Amino acid sequence: MKVIKNYLYNAGYQILNMIIPLITVPYISRVLGAHDVGINEYTNSWVTFFFLMGQMGITLYGNREVAYHRDNLYKRSQTFWGVEALQLLTVSTAFILYLAAVFLFSTTFKEFFLLQAIWIIATGVDISWYFMGLEEFRITVVRNTLVKIASLILIFTVVKTSNDLGKYILILGASQLVGNLTLWPYLRGNIIWVSVKKWHPFKHFYPSLLLFIPTITTQVYLVLNRLMLGRMSTQADLGNFGQADKIVKFVLAVVTATGTVMLPHVANKFAKGDIKGVRNSLYSSFDFVSAISIPMMFGLMAIAKKFGPWFLGNGFVLSGSVMFIEAPIIVFIAWSNVTGTQYLMPINRVRDYTTSVTIGAVCNVVFNFLLIGKWGANGAALATVGSELLVTATQLVMIRKTISRRKIFKEQWKYIISGIAMFIIVNRICQSINMTISNLVLEIFVGVFIYIIGLILTKASIVQEGLKIIRKN
Repeated sequence: MKVIKNYLYNAGYQILNMIIPLITVPYISRVLGAHDVGINEYTNSWVTFFFLMGQMGITLYGNREVAYHRDNLYKRSQTFWGVEALQLLTVSTAFILYLAAVFLFSTTFKEFFLLQAIWIIATGVDISWYFMGLEEFRITVVRNTLVKIASLILIFTVVKTSNDLGKYILILGASQLVGNLTLWPYLRGNIIWVSVKKWHPFKHFYPSLLLFIPTITTQVYLVLNRLMLGRMSTQADLGNFGQADKIVKFVLAVVTATGTVMLPHVANKFAKGDIKGVRNSLYSSFDFVSAISIPMMFGLMAIAKKFGPWFLGNGFVLSGSVMFIEAPIIVFIAWSNVTGTQYLMPINRVRDYTTSVTIGAVCNVVFNFLLIGKWGANGAALATVGSELLVTATQLVMIRKTISRRKIFKEQWKYIISGIAMFIIVNRICQSINMTISNLVLEIFVGVFIYIIGLILTKASIVQEGLKIIRKN
């Protein structure tokens, strides 16, 4: 039950991180327009590279190390001070390099590049990895909810015209910074002071560096597509892709929330030598994410082409087809989140994990060169799908000797059949009626109903598991 509660807390946190821009997307799309939205996507893509450079692999590494030493207060505290000291050093270096790059090489959008720098500062004081390692997800959710709501209010009250792009960027960056700072008071009573001489921050450098490659390459699908679209296509194309991608990632956040929850949970089991428990956790998690990611994929595909321009505005007609093409990554990333983040990472098979995401990143670049020039935003979406498929396939091959793939995929056909039935019916309804809020709610309810009926008819095991949990409570 603790894992389930933590999943719900983290799912809420991830949804909160996504839902604010999702709520503001229709408003911002109309106020700023596709061109200015594209500028934000472009400048934010560059700053993302730098704060990832500063963050290195510290988020994943710190999460895992705290989980390893969770039951030892001194070791846990020593780990916190050492890892955070390292994070401040690496982020400070990245911040200096970013400012140098902006002043030396930026000829356009300099004002917006400087405003984006707040994201780097926010990264330096981010200690969410510590609470994740303790499996204390409630803390991050409660504190950040107030900050996110405040940012939502500010966006609607301050951003009024197409000249307010700078204000929009400032609000997003400042809310991230304030949200990270509000976690610090919770350290009181959670850690003890350790002498600076005992921090040894640089002993964490190499293992964090090993995680830097998978950390940076997993962001390639988000960042590189935007950079290449900005160079090879139009800012309007980039705006369409960026907004459509946000919606897909919003849906995906509900699924990938399991990864952040399960990483410390599995890492703690691995540290105690409970290998059987590690494998059982993987089987259960894979079945769970499949059961929710497959209907989400088919549901989004069923409404995408009408939903995109209706939700974002007439200037984003292309976004519907981008969402339709990109939707399969919901399933592929969900699966690789289990095999990679929830299995390979906690048991310290970092090299295998790094290899898989590096293959995906390299192929993403190749696919982008081949597809963006011909199909623009749709080509970038197709490149993303192909890359994520390769990452998932590679990880499944890597775990074949320790994990039964037959057991993993035992129930998948039931979810796929139920999802296809849902897609056919919801898509037919979507084509025959106008897109309105009430009709959207109707389509969602019909989709959920059809999918659940499909699971019951195919006797999917997750239905029985769900009933057991409900009876226990």
